[in-house]
Amino acid sequence: MTELRTEDILREKKTHDADSITSISLNHKSLSYVISCLGDFKNLERLDLNSNSLTSLKGLEPCFNLKWLSVQLNKLHSLKGIEGLTNLYVVNAGKNKLRSMDEVKNLVNLRALILNDNEIVSISGLDQLMELNTLVLSRNPIRKLGNSLAKMKSIAKISLSNCQLEDIDSSIKACAGLEQLRLAHNDIKALPAELAFAKKLQILDLGSNMISRWSDLKVLSSLYNLRNINLLGNPIADNVKLVKKVKRLVPSLQILNSKRMDKLGSEKDQKAEDPELSLGDELKPSKKRRDHDVKAVERNANVIDEEEYQVGDKRDHVKQEKNSRKAKTRRVTEGESAIQCNDGESMQKNRKKKIENHLEKEVLLQEADKTSKDKRSKRKAEKAHLDVIDDKETPFAELVAYDATESMEPNDGNRRDSQAVGKFDAYSPLVIYPAKKKKSKNQGAGASVLQFLMPEVGLGGQSAWADDD
Repeated sequence: MTELRTEDILREKKTHDADSITSISLNHKSLSYVISCLGDFKNLERLDLNSNSLTSLKGLEPCFNLKWLSVQLNKLHSLKGIEGLTNLYVVNAGKNKLRSMDEVKNLVNLRALILNDNEIVSISGLDQLMELNTLVLSRNPIRKLGNSLAKMKSIAKISLSNCQLEDIDSSIKACAGLEQLRLAHNDIKALPAELAFAKKLQILDLGSNMISRWSDLKVLSSLYNLRNINLLGNPIADNVKLVKKVKRLVPSLQILNSKRMDKLGSEKDQKAEDPELSLGDELKPSKKRRDHDVKAVERNANVIDEEEYQVGDKRDHVKQEKNSRKAKTRRVTEGESAIQCNDGESMQKNRKKKIENHLEKEVLLQEADKTSKDKRSKRKAEKAHLDVIDDKETPFAELVAYDATESMEPNDGNRRDSQAVGKFDAYSPLVIYPAKKKKSKNQGAGASVLQFLMPEVGLGGQSAWADDD
């Protein structure tokens, strides 16, 4: 690697004054050590060294004005080199090979410490960080919290997802300002009573833990500001009374398991939750759906009536034409009998030919009339079926059974998602109608609720706070 020089950075910044530069980005430069020329930038406040091959941060000591430092995606085993950078507000050293965090204990002005995806086994060195607001330690082999949170009164966001925690220490009671707590994918069996001191808590992610009893969640009733909780992946989440119980514990809750509470409280969701509902209740359509079906039937009936009218009109026309031809034949016959013709033999042949033509036309008319009757019978049969559908006394289950033969073939892929609208599922008695998307009249109100749907809730993904300034 060719070493970067001060001139190279000045050229990139299009300036000759090193003191005017406050931010430098050196990510993806294949750096294996901190370049010495960084000390030439006395007013440097923001430094990005992401995605390099750094094994040490020694060499950063001259950058004493740094406020923001990101060294994620490197090969660091320690944070030695930043101990004297007491002006740092943000340190992001995620996705390295760190085993300790002791080097941060003197960074008294630190607001955000992001150390996800490392090899840290214990939390230490936080006692003096009185200004710390955000702590991200997701995906580290941490088994216990100990007294590490005992003095963190200003902490607002804590993420310990995908660790190896079995419980939450009582030191959590010191976190009176806590607003977001993410503990997904651990082995936690109960919430401590001390969590009740976190009166400002709004988001609580407990997805994929070992909580199985309602008594283990009793402390939730003290969290008056709780708006969003995730319990998916816990044994208790399989309880059919989950929504009802959580509502009783936390009346102010807006989101449960990434779904809005007003949606979970709907009749449809209640039926989906309770497997003991009768088949008749499951098959009973909503009022809106029934109104839609009735309107569709009326439209179809009108079309059938119009087609029947057209068939009847054509039939009347054929009948009139037939009568007209009969009358004409009679007139010809009567006229022939009154005519005295010397050439009797020729007249007889002409008369016979006319009668044969007339009989042939009669046969054609009869065939046409028969075809019209068949079509009319078919239309009446279809109308009779629609009359059954429109009959309010006909049970909805019978209508489903009537159409079942048309769609009994198993669907490919996911049965529920792939079946056609209104079709009968061979594996279930339910008829599926997709919910219509409604435009919200008040976008502001919706946003105020959905702001709690954070990407990491229940998924154990990368922290949503990793890029906070």
